[in-house]
Amino acid sequence: MTTTRRVLLASALATPLARPALAQPAWPNRAVRVIVPWPPGGSTDVLCRLLCEQMQQKLGQSFVLENRPGAGGNIGADALAKSAPDGYTMAPLTLGAWHINQFLYTRLPYDPQRDFQPISMHWELPNVLVVSAQHNPAKNFREFVDWAKAQRNGVSFGSPGVGTTAHLSGSLFNNRLGIDGTHVPFRGAAQIIPAMLAGDLNYALDNLASYVPVIQEGRVKAFVVTGAERWPTLPDIPTMAEVGVPDFVVTSWCAMAFPTGVPMPIVERAAAVMKEVAEDPANQQRFLRAGARCVWSTPADVTARVTRERPMWQEVVRISGARLD
Repeated sequence: MTTTRRVLLASALATPLARPALAQPAWPNRAVRVIVPWPPGGSTDVLCRLLCEQMQQKLGQSFVLENRPGAGGNIGADALAKSAPDGYTMAPLTLGAWHINQFLYTRLPYDPQRDFQPISMHWELPNVLVVSAQHNPAKNFREFVDWAKAQRNGVSFGSPGVGTTAHLSGSLFNNRLGIDGTHVPFRGAAQIIPAMLAGDLNYALDNLASYVPVIQEGRVKAFVVTGAERWPTLPDIPTMAEVGVPDFVVTSWCAMAFPTGVPMPIVERAAAVMKEVAEDPANQQRFLRAGARCVWSTPADVTARVTRERPMWQEVVRISGARLD
């Protein structure tokens, strides 16, 4: 038997043993659960709903939001970390889950560097300093600072909870400007705003998205934003640099994530759809009206940003003195 005939015979005998590769089922082929680690009506909830509405239209499956607030976002983040890595549970994770909370808590129920698979950046926004239009006499940033320093018993500022960017930004602001400020934690902007309008709270330096409607209605006055540039839909509000406070660029951001272990084809498919949403001019305008920029990135970009920003937030937590055990 020639060498050629031996090769052909071996190939023929091997053929019946071959099996077709198992194809990955199309994603999604059923409803996707979206765990929101913050209360309804807050910026993360509102912006997540905008994204999920678009993903639902593009993919033809329901995206069902489940609010799991509490513990600075840890309850929802932990629920994501412990969910099945099948691509049918995802969550909008903000800075707390990605890196801040590890400096606030002695122990976390999840490992932010091990338990989350980034999909893409979702949104980014500055914080905004707001006061009640009825209860605060200041007309601009400098008048507010002078007023705050003149209060014999100090001033109070609100946030959606200890260790949130609103709390840490407010603490950093008081430290930098020499203001005697007392932090008052709430469950979210839906509770902060009524307290401020009632005169029970002096100010907030919170996520812009939660305050756009009451700013536009004139019920609160906005004095400054913490971004590098003025906000497009509120062009009259200056940045920290413009009012004489340098090196105070603090932005909040959110990235969508799966639990670790989701197959990469699903991660890539979800990221691709998020890119379509972010690149649509109509969606960009929807997000801007809600107080945020709709952004996109690769999963690797999310990991790189977390690594880059971690030391800065560790220092801000130290300045605030915040601790949750």
